[in-house]
Amino acid sequence: MNPILKKITSPVLQWCYKKYYSKPRPFRYKDIHIIIYPGVFAPQFTFSTKLLLNYMEGLDLKGKRFLELGCGSGIIALNASKKGAFVTASDINKNAISQLQQSAVSNHLELKTIISDLFNAITEPHYDYIFINPPYYPKTPQTIEEHAWYCGPHFEYFKKLFEQLSTYVASKSEIILILSENCDIISIRTIAHTNHLDLHLIKIEKNIWERHYLFRVVKK
Repeated sequence: MNPILKKITSPVLQWCYKKYYSKPRPFRYKDIHIIIYPGVFAPQFTFSTKLLLNYMEGLDLKGKRFLELGCGSGIIALNASKKGAFVTASDINKNAISQLQQSAVSNHLELKTIISDLFNAITEPHYDYIFINPPYYPKTPQTIEEHAWYCGPHFEYFKKLFEQLSTYVASKSEIILILSENCDIISIRTIAHTNHLDLHLIKIEKNIWERHYLFRVVKK
């Protein structure tokens, strides 16, 4: 999309997003039905979530230990549970966790939920899969809800994330991370390199607004 057009439309799109999600909205992925409540990161218009769900289709998750780090609505965690994984879903937003617990019950699915700032409250030493749809805009979040969008002015989220992920890379977890062309991928990759990690590109997918890049986090 033309950069100038992006600047014109972005504030409008942000306003529309906030307006639309100012009340509960239903969402369905296959036969999983959930309600998205205000203040929780929503998957309807976020192509990153759809790309992660599409990638999951090719994975055999039965019996695997699966973590969705920063789960938002939890649709990825719920889908992993549906595919037979032993699932943990974490988020810094307690309202997101509460909503996910309700969604799991209503869909007859089992998973473990944790309120956690990244890995701070996570004690499991290994997961077979870790899926991350991170905040990547360099701005200080002013509310708990904004942690879903903003990673801090100096990419503080990624500095902490990659430092903590080093342990899980060493335990041979497959770590899947998605980023947009609208974020500073070079700076994020540099932070990963500082922690002896690299981002290996798996897939690029383009829509009318932007390109998304699916990465595997590996030891450098």
